[in-house]
This record gives sequence, structure tokens and C-alpha cells, in this order.
Amino acid sequence: MKVLVLGATGFIGFPAAQALARAGHIVYGLARTEAKAKILAAEEIIPILGDLDSSVWLSLIATLDAIIETVSASPDGSRSIFERTVKAAKELRPAGAPLLSYIYTSGTWVHGDNRTDIVTDTTPIARPVEIVAWRPAVEQLVAHSTAVTGIVVRPALLYGRSASILAPLFKGASSEGKVVWPGTPGGRYAVIHTDDLADLFVRVAERAPLLGGKIFDAANSQTESVDELLQKLVQISGAKGPYEYRKPENLYEEAIQATTLVRPYLANALLGWSPKKPGLVESLDIYYAAWRASSA
Repeated sequence: MKVLVLGATGFIGFPAAQALARAGHIVYGLARTEAKAKILAAEEIIPILGDLDSSVWLSLIATLDAIIETVSASPDGSRSIFERTVKAAKELRPAGAPLLSYIYTSGTWVHGDNRTDIVTDTTPIARPVEIVAWRPAVEQLVAHSTAVTGIVVRPALLYGRSASILAPLFKGASSEGKVVWPGTPGGRYAVIHTDDLADLFVRVAERAPLLGGKIFDAANSQTESVDELLQKLVQISGAKGPYEYRKPENLYEEAIQATTLVRPYLANALLGWSPKKPGLVESLDIYYAAWRASSA
């Protein structure tokens, strides 16, 4: 299988590209600089030097099996990437060729901030977190496409490696000796380790022709207490306690403090996917040490 990963040097795309390469697939990755291209090449990922606005990657669509879009884009950016892909697929792919599979990365913030109601992959989206209020429309654009086999993957809050969204929290504990985070007591996070998400991308890509229109929530089976996360970070980092909450200062921080009680089932039912990494709070000492090593 030939797969192009857009965002192949990012926190989501790089592990996904590595996992696809380990699974034996031919993997292309878009890289904006020579330095990033060398990183991909060292992982046996074929680098395509350019950016999303260039046309350098579009020519690959003639022979690709799948594209995985892992770029954190704007509403116009996400639509543009998808629409340019569809246009190239119509123009470049031979008559009678199988539909190109297009896997779009969204996120569980589309389920909104709700501390009482449990949601699943198939729960209707009613009140997404404001900063991603545009994403459901893009999800539907991809999932309902007849020009490509469109599939959506919604990662929960990511952890592991260089820590992603949690990096500022870890940095505050390490460099400032304080654990301060947007929100209020009692919140819970739906989470997923970046390696488990990468495994899901492999499974989705390999079975993509059978999955058109599906939307998968990617999260551990249990949510995690934010209070317990902050308390344990105080303990393992040596920060001065107690931990503190503060009022969110922008839409991004409003999203960070959101509670989403996700209980995913579709990926397990259809793909046999089940997260294997230890939970965030359970092995926070390992994940904190990984962040420190990656940021040194």
C-alpha cells in the first residue's frame, strides 16, 4: 500500500508514518525543510519536500492508495486540502481505478464540554467546543464524499513522547515549580497515547476501502481525572503544591479545560483496535521523563 501522510513531521503524523512504515507499507511524508526531510528519510519514510500550498504532493495521487491528513488546519485550510485532493484524484487517477482513501484527523473536542453525558463515536454532534465549531462540517464533507473514500479519526487529548498539549503544563512544573492549569475542579479528560493512535491509523488505512463514511473516536476506554493528573504531577515533578486552577484566557484554553466523557466502541468493533499503553495518570512519571528528555 502507498500512503501519503500530510503533517508527517508533526506530533500525530510522525508516529503514524513510522507505524505504517513498520507495517511494511510505502510511506511518503510531506516535509517543509531539508532538515525535516532527513528525519523522515532516516525512518524509511520517503520525504516530499514542499508545503501544503505547493502542488508537489498532488502528483502522487495518481498512484496512491491513501492520504492521511494530520495537519491542524483552519476551516479554509482543511477544506482547501480536501478539495485540492479531490480535484487531483479526478484528473490524475486512471479510469476504473479504486477510489483514493482520504483519512481526515479531527478531534473529540467536537463532542463539546459536558460533565454528565457519555458520548460515543456515533453520538450526534450538537455543541462542539467553540474553537473547533467548524470541524463537524469538514467531517461531513469528507465522510459523505463520492469522489474519495472519506474516513474521519477523532483523537482525544494526546499524551506521551514530547507531550503535545500537556507540554506547557509539564514545563510550568519543571521550570517554574508550579502546577497551574486552566479549568475548575472535577474535570475529566478523554486521552489517547500517540502510539495507540498511530496503530489506529494503520488499521484504518489498511481497511479503508471498507470504511467509507465512518467516523472513529480515538480514546482510551476510561477517562482520567484532571485533579488526579495535577496532584500526581506535583508529586513527581517536585513542584510546590498545591496545584491550582485558573480561568481560561482564550478559546484554546477554554477547549483545554473541556470535559468530554468519551466511550469509543467503533474501532474495536470493526478493526479490533484496543489501546495498549498505560494510562496517563498511572504512568505519568514515565511520560514526564519522556517530555523532559525530548525538550532538553
